[in-house]
Amino acid sequence: MSQRTEFFNFEHGSSQGPGSALPFAKSEFDERVTNIRKRLEHLDLDAVVFSSMHCIAYYSGFLYCAFGRPYGCVITKDKVVTISANIDAGQPARCGAFDNLVYTDWQRDNYWRAVRSVAGNAKRIGIEGDHLTLQQQQKLTEFFPGAETIDIAAETMQQRMHKSPAEIALIKEGARVADIGGYAVRDAIKAGTREIDIAMAGRDAMELEIAKSFPDSEYRDTWVWFQSGINTDGAHNPVTARKLKHGDILSMNTFPMINGYYTALERTLFVGEADPESLKLWEANVGAHELGLSIIKPGTSCAAICDEINRYFEDLNLLQYRAFGYGHSFGVLSHYYGREAGLELREDIDTVLEPGMVISMEPMLTVPETKPGAGGYREHDILVITEVGAENITGFPFGPQHNIVG
Repeated sequence: MSQRTEFFNFEHGSSQGPGSALPFAKSEFDERVTNIRKRLEHLDLDAVVFSSMHCIAYYSGFLYCAFGRPYGCVITKDKVVTISANIDAGQPARCGAFDNLVYTDWQRDNYWRAVRSVAGNAKRIGIEGDHLTLQQQQKLTEFFPGAETIDIAAETMQQRMHKSPAEIALIKEGARVADIGGYAVRDAIKAGTREIDIAMAGRDAMELEIAKSFPDSEYRDTWVWFQSGINTDGAHNPVTARKLKHGDILSMNTFPMINGYYTALERTLFVGEADPESLKLWEANVGAHELGLSIIKPGTSCAAICDEINRYFEDLNLLQYRAFGYGHSFGVLSHYYGREAGLELREDIDTVLEPGMVISMEPMLTVPETKPGAGGYREHDILVITEVGAENITGFPFGPQHNIVG
């Protein structure tokens, strides 16, 4: 039997076609790699092996679809190479800003052979400790005997938390598209309509707009969560076929995904009318939202913002109904990959807001089914931190005056 290759190279401009349009200019990716190489030098690392969807996309532009296979991006002092499975053929090479190696499945562990071909005899290797599995770390040890691994997940998160002008421009477009989805959802709301049908209306409107505004992109992962009644109690509850009833509380969540970048619009609505207890809770949460919007600015810590909104809810005897922290960062993330935990509005996060960060304000009260006004109340706006304050890039209105519909 002839020797089969373990891995091979897809060059840009190969027979598989020219490179696709990158999500950002090549210079954007060059700058990101330059910044991480400074960290390599500071930590005396020979190589970094990224394995997560968000870090590989952030540094190379290639957003992989794992389907149970490992992927990577290896950065050394003079190389940047993505590692992809043969099932994807030339697509990773076309969609990435740098070189690509394709590993085959003729024998087990060809992925790690490809990684080793780039990293060489690295003795100090940066990894993502929050993503690399125990099984894959064991493989790394096998293929790099004696090498020391250093977790740089926090280092990369800090870099991703500070957005470039190009990233902010893309996020602003995402917020605009989210509003378009929101209006499509609101127009579809009426008693007797199923959650799933309303969700599809919002998703379709956003995907059409993304295709119009980003004709050179790949399209994937845009979605809507639309919940009604008790199904609003959790922020991430799946859509169902439940039919809306007059007086139902509703939770609208539109999520356009453009080149791996997540944005969101979330609003509380009611079908036809809101009962007095529900209206009281809704207005209280809107008050928390408005308070949060007013205090987000550079120089303020995440914990301090959280503490102030906590005091507001405590004064109203509603703090026990708070569902989660009051906001989070945006960037290369979605509901199944990525998180910039260092920029969440929680009591245990002391990060100080700086210009170039992008954060949400999204207070939520969840009232149990046994209580009057049961359900989940949540509003969500996106803010870009500037030198002097914060720019709210969400345009869809919130509150009872606008969102009792159907």
